[in-house]
Amino acid sequence: MTERSSRRSVLMGAAALGVSGLGLSACGRRKDKAAPAEPEAPKGPPEGSLEWAVAGAWRTADDKARDAWRHPVETLRFLGLQPRMTVVDFWPGSGWYAEILAPYLNRGGGTLYLAGFVEGPHADPAQVAINNALKARILADKKLYGPVQFTAFGPGSPPVAPAGTADMVLFMRYIHAWMAAGIAEKAFADAFAALRPGGVLGVEQHRLQPDEDQDPAAANGYVQEAFVKQLAEEAGFVFVEASEINANPADTKDHPFGVETLPPRRLTAPLGEPANPEFDRTKYDAIGESDRMTLKFRKPE
Repeated sequence: MTERSSRRSVLMGAAALGVSGLGLSACGRRKDKAAPAEPEAPKGPPEGSLEWAVAGAWRTADDKARDAWRHPVETLRFLGLQPRMTVVDFWPGSGWYAEILAPYLNRGGGTLYLAGFVEGPHADPAQVAINNALKARILADKKLYGPVQFTAFGPGSPPVAPAGTADMVLFMRYIHAWMAAGIAEKAFADAFAALRPGGVLGVEQHRLQPDEDQDPAAANGYVQEAFVKQLAEEAGFVFVEASEINANPADTKDHPFGVETLPPRRLTAPLGEPANPEFDRTKYDAIGESDRMTLKFRKPE
């Protein structure tokens, strides 16, 4: 091999190595750019949606645990709730539904009336305390809950909302208590007056077996579906449809302390008496919450 050809071979080899080296370097840079991205955190329901209100961090863990029994999204969708509605919740109690309704309606431009227990000189102190606790919680966060209107329902109470202005009225598990107090007919009449023509009355109530006699005072907490329909129709409502969303076939409805034997009340002694620590709650806790009717009525156009 001549000196010239030797030098040419060395230069060509060096060039080849250089190209190869550049190629490896470029590959290395491309590999770095193609590194997998960090996984995105799962997104919650859209803000302002009904699912968002039900999933809200402001709701307590105990309240959320009951969603499996009370099915709030399915129940309110069945009744036709919309974000711009004016809604009246009769006897909101500690606010299980109010904690869902208020944020949802506030974000959607709707209005919520909470028709709580009647207060006054002869009011039940326990009921007044429940009213005050709910009001304090709602008023402490007006940005979340909005301008909720507080009214009252009971014997001799004034209108729960201006006549003909509500799009929806809710009776959530209290008809038996109104029967015991002799104000069930008044509840339906007051709801009818508050609703606009075409407005909806939604009912969720512990359900008595249809072949059992209806106690006028509903002492055990259970009410016949046919009796609820009768009360509604006598007030002028038209029945629309029923749903089994909140049915529980395991509820035998023959419990020693009525429906309050079951969760969430879980009585172990008659109402007003001290709890019995020896009472075996096993089978009642296994049943879960009560079997309930879910009914939709409409005020005629």
